[in-house]
Amino acid sequence: MREELAGWLRQLRDLTGRSLRELERDIHVSSSSLSRYFSGQAVPPWSTVVALCKAAGRDPRPLREVWERAKEQPSTGATTPAPPAVRNDLPHDITAFTGRRAEVEVLLGTARNASVVAIDGMGGVGKSALAIHAAHLLTADFPGGQLYLDLHGFTPGRGRVEPTEALRVLLAALGLPPGGIPDGVAERAALWRSELATRRAIVLLDNAVDAEHVRDLLPGAGPSFVVITSRRRMVELDGVQPISLDVLPAGEAAQLFVESAGGIRAGDVGEVLRRCGNLPLAIRVAAARLRHRPAWTLDTLVERLREGEPAVSEVFGMSLRQLDPAQRRMFGLLGLVPGEDIDAYGAAALAGIPLTNARSLLEDLVDVHLVQEPAAGRYRMHDLLRQTAVHADEAAADPAPAIARLADYYLSGLLAVKDQVEVLIPLPVTVSHRPPALPDLTAYETAVDWMDTEWLNLTAALSRAVQLRLDTSAAGLGQLATISYGRRGGAAELHRGLLLSLPAAERLGERRVLAAHRYLLGAVLMRAGRLAEATPALEAARELMAAEGDTVSEAFALLQLAEIRMYTADAEGAVALLRRATALQPPVEAVRVRVCTGLGQALVRLGQHAEAREVVAELAASVPGQDRQTERMCLEVLGRAALGMGDAEAALSFAEQAAAIDRSTRHPIFEAASLTDAAVALRHLGRLDEATARQAEAMRLLELTGEPHRMARSLLPYAQACLDTGDRDAAARHFQAALEIATTHGLTYLVAAAHAGLTRSR
Repeated sequence: MREELAGWLRQLRDLTGRSLRELERDIHVSSSSLSRYFSGQAVPPWSTVVALCKAAGRDPRPLREVWERAKEQPSTGATTPAPPAVRNDLPHDITAFTGRRAEVEVLLGTARNASVVAIDGMGGVGKSALAIHAAHLLTADFPGGQLYLDLHGFTPGRGRVEPTEALRVLLAALGLPPGGIPDGVAERAALWRSELATRRAIVLLDNAVDAEHVRDLLPGAGPSFVVITSRRRMVELDGVQPISLDVLPAGEAAQLFVESAGGIRAGDVGEVLRRCGNLPLAIRVAAARLRHRPAWTLDTLVERLREGEPAVSEVFGMSLRQLDPAQRRMFGLLGLVPGEDIDAYGAAALAGIPLTNARSLLEDLVDVHLVQEPAAGRYRMHDLLRQTAVHADEAAADPAPAIARLADYYLSGLLAVKDQVEVLIPLPVTVSHRPPALPDLTAYETAVDWMDTEWLNLTAALSRAVQLRLDTSAAGLGQLATISYGRRGGAAELHRGLLLSLPAAERLGERRVLAAHRYLLGAVLMRAGRLAEATPALEAARELMAAEGDTVSEAFALLQLAEIRMYTADAEGAVALLRRATALQPPVEAVRVRVCTGLGQALVRLGQHAEAREVVAELAASVPGQDRQTERMCLEVLGRAALGMGDAEAALSFAEQAAAIDRSTRHPIFEAASLTDAAVALRHLGRLDEATARQAEAMRLLELTGEPHRMARSLLPYAQACLDTGDRDAAARHFQAALEIATTHGLTYLVAAAHAGLTRSR
């Protein structure tokens, strides 16, 4: 019942069109309290409900009963959502952490009586090492989670993580679904403070630019503890315990060097430390070189250091001089990596060398602390070393060839994923250089897992390819990124990627490439509910496809245009377009089958249920085990046709079979549609509790993927089923919810349908 009340309160909030800060000002309730009320964590006083209704221009009386039932519900009741799994995102602790005893004691002591510590100091002084070490020591004291976020305030070659994005990442780490995270930085900050107030967590914000960079990320009231690291002091932040780090004292620096080098050797340790500036990072790098040169003495190391200036950069330079040409080249190329990290396959492609060679070189660089391996098989570079890397070898002077090779690796991987997830549209993607090796992506699960793991790197590579005007790579990555949509959602993000790479597709001057790009733009716009923009993009794509004689792609364009007709209640127009697609007789059997399933959907919308069943029945018998997505589509048509013919039992069976396929192929958006079909059938069978549970699960999945237009489209058939079975109150609630979503997100094609349904239910 609390969740139902929270849902009504969120609708009121959306109706007001105001931010949390504005509501706080207008109804005199704190934004953190409002966040708890909207998320269902607490029940507001009745006066707050009345104030919200007044702000939204709604009568509060219909909510009185819901509010009273929510108030009576025990906070530990069975309907209360289970707490999210506790996260521990902390990087590995430094193996030979040495010194800083006083600073560690201050930090641990502060954790008992304050909420924020800010560690500042110059680059390489050991701020992150201290913060991570202390956070590991404090883990048992903060059982609510251990979160880590690199804000990249001083990372060479990449922009900082802005507060809005940082808050999104942190809230997602706490288990909040994308659909439950507001857009504005103020609203996200209020929700972040509200979430931290209910748990005892430690949060490490690494590499901040300054106080303004982290101000919105700080906790409010509550037991959580935040550790910030920055090269600048946070003097502008009130109530923050500062810990300023200087270089290591001579004794601690010597101890660190000896432990990192694997023991004492003859020679002048003091001279080595002077050349390293007593900076922990520089000391570790120099010690690693000594450790892996058994024949060297300290005097040998000092001799190498004396060849240049006694500066930290010279320590890095000395380390690079000890690399052989292949190691040095790999180190330089790794400085060009556009994403957070890279795997050995990507590194092999970046360098254009065999996989075994790449792995060996990466291990060499890890051994000497020039590259980090935060997880098995994944490699990243410290900020201080990245800038050094790009000047380390001539191969890194011109980044375009290396980035093009890396993009070809990602393109090859995505093409393998495309085969597994049964995307039939023939995208004209060109791989200029076959990568030296690919991971085994011949199984569905491993292919999808690879795409999920590499997703941020893929999008970073797309942006870099656009910057370097690598048009073939940019166009290909922009197009292939869309294969993730059915699973991940994120239509807006995919639309941005397609727009970013559209100039590249246009410059290539190939009609098939441009046709595919415009087709995908239209398809993504349609799935975002922006039908008026989608139609011209799809029609332009269809014309280009027809000019090329590409009947397969033209059939897909007609299929998408027909789907738009169905969304706008023009099922007859959809049938006409689908019959045109059928007449094209595309040479691929699977494509003809997809067109037939689309025709079946349109016939269902026209009420021609027997004909719809006839169109797909034979197909449904032939596709199982061959094309799981087509099988799901056939089951969807058969289920809806069966319901239209009065056989709710058969409809339920078809919907449950479709949902099982969706789960096995990891398509939550499709699963939500199948669950809604099951809920509708259960309503008609009188199994109301089961129907409600199925529909609630469908909405939960859509919230996780952040797809509001699909939420509205899911609510409409369920509301109609409530109306058909005589439950006018439930129908009105769901029609109203669909109307609010459609209105808020500008889904004009759904507003009329929701209005009409709401009128019928009253």
